Amino acid sequence: MKDLDAKDRLLLAALRADARRSLVELARHAGLSRSAVHERIRRLEDAKVIAGYTVRLSGDIARHEVEALIAVSLQQGRNCDHVVPYLTGIPQVVTCWSVAGPTDLMLLVACATNGELDTVRRQIASTPGIATVQTNVSLRMHFDRRA
Repeated sequence: MKDLDAKDRLLLAALRADARRSLVELARHAGLSRSAVHERIRRLEDAKVIAGYTVRLSGDIARHEVEALIAVSLQQGRNCDHVVPYLTGIPQVVTCWSVAGPTDLMLLVACATNGELDTVRRQIASTPGIATVQTNVSLRMHFDRRA
């Protein structure tokens, strides 16, 4: 969606700061009616500009998970189209990026325990089309700017 105007951008910024803001608060903030804000948000959702809403846990709760970055190299002649559909089916794979360099994919994986991480790592490594996996376990998050 390329036709975002200043009001759309203002609403998006307000929602990124606090996605739980009411339509009345958003309307007041943007200088629009409640119904106009509701229509704009619906349009932004339909256009996939707003892909969803989420809950961010405090550091104490979120840290009960074991997080790892897993670098995946594909077998010769294989590409992401062969592998990504399988990875989508593993709920612990939170994010999957295609990357440039010796690694083909970088996965962010979140598990409850190290044992679960080991099981997930083995699932990933046994996926047809994957040549190698390299696992880097996160010890501590210093900051996260993602909303």
